This record gives sequence, C-alpha cells and structure tokens, in this order.
Amino acid sequence: MPRKIRDLIRDLKRAGFIYRGGKGGHRNYVHPDVKKPITISGKEGDDAKHYQEQAVKLAIKKAQK
Repeated sequence: MPRKIRDLIRDLKRAGFIYRGGKGGHRNYVHPDVKKPITISGKEGDDAKHYQEQAVKLAIKKAQK
C-alpha cells in the first residue's frame, strides 16, 4: 500500500527540511545542505506516487551526508 503525502512531509521535517511555501497543491521544502529544493504535490491525504517517495528518500540521504 503506498504511503500518504503527509508521511513524506513528516519525514522531510524530521530530516531538517523547512517549508518554503508553494503554489496551488504544491509544497516546496529546502534544506541548508541540499542545493535543489524538493517539491511535493497533492493533498496530504492522497497516496504518494512512486517518484515522490524516491525523491524524498534521495533528498533525505543527501541531507544526512
């Protein structure tokens, strides 16, 4: 069963990402050690897409280096 968007957001916040705002259904998160901001689209209760899960996983990995 896919994870929810709210789970991805929670993981990003725990890793030190900060909400930078967004437009429409998009949310941007930045981290001081990661050059590229990560954008999460969709409502918090929606199922996360596979590419979104992979992007969050990669961003968190980069933040921990």
